[in-house]
Amino acid sequence: MDQFIAVAVAHFLALLIPGVDFFLVVRLSVAEGWRRASAACLGIAVANGIIITAAFSGLSAIQNPVVLGVVQLAGGLFLVYIGAAFLRSARGEQANSLAVPDRRTVTEETRRMQQVSWSRNTGLGLASGLLNPKNALFYVSLATAVSGAGTMALAFYGAWMVGLVLAWDLLVAVLFGSARALRRLGRIVPWLTRIAGVFLALFGVVMVIELLIELS
Repeated sequence: MDQFIAVAVAHFLALLIPGVDFFLVVRLSVAEGWRRASAACLGIAVANGIIITAAFSGLSAIQNPVVLGVVQLAGGLFLVYIGAAFLRSARGEQANSLAVPDRRTVTEETRRMQQVSWSRNTGLGLASGLLNPKNALFYVSLATAVSGAGTMALAFYGAWMVGLVLAWDLLVAVLFGSARALRRLGRIVPWLTRIAGVFLALFGVVMVIELLIELS
């Protein structure tokens, strides 16, 4: 019981620190609403489940420096790409926020939003979780700390952490993507998009630079 409490507290404190997943969920929530952002939440939870399973099963590849380096490079480039895409979309959001919408514009916009692929957001969440080497390092260190636990206990720990990741991200999505929140945040959506884009791009650049420093 004491071990579970320690694992749960450590994992929850890690969730409280805003990171890549947080900014991705926030941006999708304010841009598309919490229901479509929930697809990214699901992808992030699945990614965490994959990494936890690999770490707790003692898969050596997840600790291989070459594998971690490839993941770090791919993750850094992915974040730069997503950050740049967010910055580009912020211009369109600002133009839309300044325009006075009529019924036809609203209908067309609603129709366009409905055509956004739910699977695309799931893929974004999955990629965000899998391509962040900090997730792998955190769960590997956690697996080391609980290496003496039995199979059932490890399965329970893993299920708890995946469920908590999903619940936390869904909470963030609802807080930022509810109708009330969107009414309040409508005018600052372009700025939130810019902040998310800058953060993700800078995070990706830092990841690539850290990798180059390690290799030099």
